[in-house]
Amino acid sequence: MGGGIYLVQDDDRLVEMMEQAYDSEDQLQELLEAYPNLLAGDEIDRATPRRWLLISRDAIVPPEEEGGGRWSLDHLFIDQDAIPTLVEIRRTRNAEVRQKAIGLMLDYAANVSLYWPIESTIAQFEANCREQGRDPEQVFEEFLGPNASEERFWQKVKTNLQAGKIRLIFVADEISPPLRRVVEFLNEQTDPGEVWAVEIKQYVSQDGLRTLVPRVIGQTAEAQQKKSSATGERRRWDEDSFFDELRIRRGGDEAELAHKIHAWAKHQQPEVEIQWGTGDIYGGFSACLHQKGKKPHKLFSVDISGRLEISSNKYASQSPFDHEEKWSELRSQFSSIGLSLPVEPTEYRALTLRLSTLQDDLALQQVLETFDWVVKEIKTA
Repeated sequence: MGGGIYLVQDDDRLVEMMEQAYDSEDQLQELLEAYPNLLAGDEIDRATPRRWLLISRDAIVPPEEEGGGRWSLDHLFIDQDAIPTLVEIRRTRNAEVRQKAIGLMLDYAANVSLYWPIESTIAQFEANCREQGRDPEQVFEEFLGPNASEERFWQKVKTNLQAGKIRLIFVADEISPPLRRVVEFLNEQTDPGEVWAVEIKQYVSQDGLRTLVPRVIGQTAEAQQKKSSATGERRRWDEDSFFDELRIRRGGDEAELAHKIHAWAKHQQPEVEIQWGTGDIYGGFSACLHQKGKKPHKLFSVDISGRLEISSNKYASQSPFDHEEKWSELRSQFSSIGLSLPVEPTEYRALTLRLSTLQDDLALQQVLETFDWVVKEIKTA
């Protein structure tokens, strides 16, 4: 198990929440069925966060239109762009079980366009809605809006299936390094398909509070570059274009918060350099601390989807945080602003803060003061 996270109550009481395993695989399946947002669609596509329409849990894939069931899939979702999303849940780290799950998913992917008629998909969606006591038309309208054409949507699902434009997602409470490597490899090789892993950790307090923290795994720099190049997503940002676009996408409040963070970085110049990235999904700016004779240290990045992000490995290799005592102190500092570093520095973790959570001036001030502390610690090491 990893470390904990901390919740600040209204009475300023700090509640420690420790990581806890799920009671069963079925519990994780039920949570995903009830709360599809745990698939972290905002991490899968930062420019246009994915939204999920649940087709069915334990979805049956028939061998032919009139035949009986051939495969059973843990969950089938479809996103707002009509991309079928196949989800397989496995909690165990057992190599044999992991290999079986990978094989099943590849079997689904290879055969789904041939053996999954769109009529079967629609029928399972409608049956699932009725089991939940909901009207299928109302569910569809809530998902895509009152003016969306249901017929056109299902036709697009069929087109995506035939083109192999599908998404495979492995879900677990812990994604093992071997599975991560397989997912990253497959995601680099597949096009137009996508392959992801979503790790959903559970944290519980002594008085019964529970927090679920999803993390998406699978996007390597190579896969991002390959797929971005294929779709022309190589936009290069600068200060004017970034803030203009962020205001359009995320609103004036978040753009103003990003401006304040950018201003903090500019105030640290020349020791802190602002670097502008490319790409319509992950592009934005990074704040990098330069020291004479040392490799630049990336403090954080702010992207076009309205997120501030740090990478734990960037800090774990940086003096003085490569020492146990200072790493523990850094974990405490970041925990106070909602960023949960792993207990072990060798465990990679990408940590994000939504700008929307920093609307309170005190919250933003605390974040900037934390990075003031980081810069001071690095410079005096």
